[in-house]
Amino acid sequence: MCLILFAYRVHPDYPLIMAANRDEFYKRPTALAAFWEDHPTVLAGRDLEKGGTWMGVTRTGRFAAITNYRAPGYDRLDAKSRGFLVSNYLTGSSKPKEYLEKVQQDHKLYNGFNLLVGDTESLYYYSPILNKISIVPPGVHGLSNAVLDTPWPKVKKGIEKLTQAISNKIIDESLLLSILSDSEEAPEEELPDTGIGKDWEKLLSPIFIQSSTYGTRASTILTIDNDHHIVFNEKSLLPDLRQWKQSRFTFFVED
Repeated sequence: MCLILFAYRVHPDYPLIMAANRDEFYKRPTALAAFWEDHPTVLAGRDLEKGGTWMGVTRTGRFAAITNYRAPGYDRLDAKSRGFLVSNYLTGSSKPKEYLEKVQQDHKLYNGFNLLVGDTESLYYYSPILNKISIVPPGVHGLSNAVLDTPWPKVKKGIEKLTQAISNKIIDESLLLSILSDSEEAPEEELPDTGIGKDWEKLLSPIFIQSSTYGTRASTILTIDNDHHIVFNEKSLLPDLRQWKQSRFTFFVED
């Protein structure tokens, strides 16, 4: 993922409302969101190049999502795929904090990342840049390619739009997806300087990214309500056809 917006324990009926965009090169092979044949409790898309995923949820109410940390010049070619940090949690049984303690020990095996892991009881965040495991406080949050709640233009705009969207008692999934489709570039004076040059900073500044080779590949809504009813609604780009396919899954958390 390159942008995760989420409201945690803010809405009276929904402990979690998450809206996220996965940005990736169009040529990278990807499986659409589905329950995995080798792990039938896991619902997620899948990176067919390495085998991990960027965001997912399980029938038992475990969920996780990851973004890369933008640090050009520091990435290692021999690093393990960061997608395994999500899939290993979803296919495992460790509690969120316990899992992140293991990730903290092994974080040097991966290039920079931000990782959210949770269940129906708690939500935790970890980034090697801070090297601190944190319980996520109630609120509306945004996570892109810097640490949690860094006020990049897309993060600030996304938080504002999500806050407004969840002010109603009924959650409108189409409205949440429309937030993720905002392709307006940020003003040049507001762009961060992460070492990739102004042209790339501008191209990557919208909530929804599009170019000839790289862009938003999936937009995903995940909600969990007080009755532990889960909705996973995802729009995925079929790069070869340049068409979008939408899939929606609903189920109750199993004990």
